[in-house]
Amino acid sequence: MEQSIEAINSIIRDRRSIFPQNYIQKDIPDEVIRQILENANYAPTHKMTEPWRFMVFKGESLKRLASFFSERYRSQTAPEAFSQARYDAAGEKVMKSNCVIIINVELHPEKLPEWEEVAATACAVQNIWLTASAYGIGSYWSSPGVLKELGAFLDLPEAQKCLGLFFMGYHDGAELPASKRTPIENKVTWAS
Repeated sequence: MEQSIEAINSIIRDRRSIFPQNYIQKDIPDEVIRQILENANYAPTHKMTEPWRFMVFKGESLKRLASFFSERYRSQTAPEAFSQARYDAAGEKVMKSNCVIIINVELHPEKLPEWEEVAATACAVQNIWLTASAYGIGSYWSSPGVLKELGAFLDLPEAQKCLGLFFMGYHDGAELPASKRTPIENKVTWAS
């Protein structure tokens, strides 16, 4: 058991946000992605609603997702302000990733408040993040201001909401920055 504690402590404390500009061209096997998502499925869930929903974009589907961001830039920009460089950059993070997982939550308002479903989904994403880190896969969760538009683009059912994108890719192995956390003692009160 002691070995398990050491492993989980290490994985939790070594987890970092690693961004697409640090990803290398190396395929994440589908079986690894399935394992990562299987671990997400073991997040805590009140009333067993299991509200997390994921959409995996990999290979050719990444181009479609990148196009959404580029075309959104075009549609939101006045012709005189349009920049081809910004258009190209709009989908760049997607195309530098080997895999992007869209994070959605399925709400059950008749059973639970929305915040509980979002919290459960965030726990599932933490499981994804920790598992990806254990596999040596760089990743980070992004919640751009276009989530409602992204939900429409994805044709999400009415009961679902998009919570963001989870970018993934093997990374260049550069030394990761140390984690910066203030002491836990500053955040805990022991009740008497």
